[in-house]
Amino acid sequence: MIQKFDKYKTNLTRVNEDIYSYSTKVATIDKNNLIQLGYWSVTTQKHINYVARELNLNLIK
Repeated sequence: MIQKFDKYKTNLTRVNEDIYSYSTKVATIDKNNLIQLGYWSVTTQKHINYVARELNLNLIK
Protein backbone atom coordinates (compact mmCIF):
# COMPACT_ATOMS: atom_id res chain seq x y z
CA MET A 1 0.00 0.00 0.00
CA ILE A 2 1.29 3.43 -0.94
CA GLN A 3 -0.31 6.46 0.70
CA LYS A 4 0.25 10.15 0.04
CA PHE A 5 -0.78 12.67 2.69
CA ASP A 6 -2.91 15.79 2.12
CA LYS A 7 -0.10 18.01 3.34
CA TYR A 8 3.47 17.49 2.05
CA LYS A 9 2.10 15.53 -0.95
CA THR A 10 5.30 15.50 -2.96
CA ASN A 11 7.79 14.78 -0.16
CA LEU A 12 6.02 12.47 2.28
CA THR A 13 4.94 8.90 1.57
CA ARG A 14 3.75 5.84 3.47
CA VAL A 15 4.72 2.49 1.96
CA ASN A 16 3.09 -0.30 3.95
CA GLU A 17 4.31 0.39 7.51
CA ASP A 18 7.27 2.61 6.55
CA ILE A 19 7.29 6.41 6.35
CA TYR A 20 9.54 8.12 3.81
CA SER A 21 10.51 11.79 3.79
CA TYR A 22 11.80 12.57 0.33
CA SER A 23 13.37 9.17 -0.50
CA THR A 24 14.67 8.33 2.99
CA LYS A 25 12.98 5.92 5.38
CA VAL A 26 12.55 7.98 8.57
CA ALA A 27 9.98 6.07 10.65
CA THR A 28 8.01 2.86 10.87
CA ILE A 29 4.55 2.06 12.22
CA ASP A 30 4.29 -0.61 14.91
CA LYS A 31 0.72 -1.12 16.19
CA ASN A 32 -0.26 2.24 17.77
CA ASN A 33 3.26 3.69 17.64
CA LEU A 34 5.29 5.61 15.11
CA ILE A 35 8.92 4.75 15.74
CA GLN A 36 11.30 7.46 14.58
CA LEU A 37 14.53 6.13 13.08
CA GLY A 38 17.20 8.59 14.20
CA TYR A 39 17.43 12.38 14.34
CA TRP A 40 16.44 14.48 11.34
CA SER A 41 16.36 17.99 9.93
CA VAL A 42 13.63 20.41 11.01
CA THR A 43 11.61 19.74 7.84
CA THR A 44 11.80 15.96 8.17
CA GLN A 45 10.85 16.20 11.84
CA LYS A 46 7.77 18.19 10.78
CA HIS A 47 6.88 15.34 8.41
CA ILE A 48 7.24 12.75 11.19
CA ASN A 49 5.19 14.79 13.67
CA TYR A 50 2.51 15.34 11.02
CA VAL A 51 2.21 11.60 10.29
CA ALA A 52 1.89 10.80 14.01
CA ARG A 53 -0.96 13.32 14.34
CA GLU A 54 -2.73 12.32 11.12
CA LEU A 55 -2.67 8.59 11.92
CA ASN A 56 -3.29 9.11 15.65
CA LEU A 57 -0.07 7.33 16.64
CA ASN A 58 2.23 7.73 19.64
CA LEU A 59 5.60 9.08 18.50
CA ILE A 60 8.56 7.13 19.87
CA LYS A 61 11.93 8.85 19.37
